[in-house]
Amino acid sequence: MLHLDGHEISQQYLHRIMLGSVAPRPIAFASTIDLNGNPNLSPFSFFNAFGVNPGTLIFSPSRRGRDNTTKHTFQNLKELPEVVINVVNYEMVQQMSLASCEYPKGVNEFIKAGFTPIPSEIVKPFRVKESPVQFECKVRQIIETGDGPGAGNLVICDILMVHLAEEILTDQGEIDQDKIDLVGRLGGDFYVRTNQAARFLVPKPVAKTGIGIDALPDKIKHNHALSGNDLGQLGNLEKFPLEADILIFKKDPSLKKRYKENSELLYIDAKRKLEEGYPFDALSLLLSQLS
Repeated sequence: MLHLDGHEISQQYLHRIMLGSVAPRPIAFASTIDLNGNPNLSPFSFFNAFGVNPGTLIFSPSRRGRDNTTKHTFQNLKELPEVVINVVNYEMVQQMSLASCEYPKGVNEFIKAGFTPIPSEIVKPFRVKESPVQFECKVRQIIETGDGPGAGNLVICDILMVHLAEEILTDQGEIDQDKIDLVGRLGGDFYVRTNQAARFLVPKPVAKTGIGIDALPDKIKHNHALSGNDLGQLGNLEKFPLEADILIFKKDPSLKKRYKENSELLYIDAKRKLEEGYPFDALSLLLSQLS
């Protein structure tokens, strides 16, 4: 391991480490307006959701590292504490990137990047028509974490109104993750697209308590063929298989012959069941041969 003192490492290198490791990050495509009515549109990946009572979004238009200046978004919010946070999907990611150019104050990024401004219903800043979800927000508080280069400015936003494109919704009114096709920010010039190839399921242990990895037999939890993720799935099971569940596999003569010829196949088969989303069967199989 490389050990770095957080107070001694250069800000530039720390910035790159954070962007490369705290990822993927959602993107707040923030629309603001100054007191003269000049719109501004800029993306920020220091952004996330932080509560629903009230609905709270926070993003950070940080100070520039090279000269300690503040961004037009931050300046506008000081003048008029309202913002529309538009989400970014794959269809608009290149235009969004173009809007991140540091144009002079007063230049309209809606025009530069080819986006369509549409009036908001409560706040003054415009919404981005091309964005599938738009949050009209009032700024509750701005916390300046420092006054030096690279310091963050946490813009805490209360959600006043949400606009959802109907084409991204399921019949039940939920957001369809395939249809919304969001993108996230990685380090450097890299992004990630949240399509099916990039997504996987991890069941939340909310309604149940897992047995835990520590409860697994030593032959399972200390076996080199099973990864931490494999053991995590097994440990997340609510209960151990019953003897009847284990006997289904134990009485299968083809399995006994298969594993007698090559014992490693047992773990290959168990891992396949885990990959297919059947951890209970995977544990039952393992217990049938190891007990």
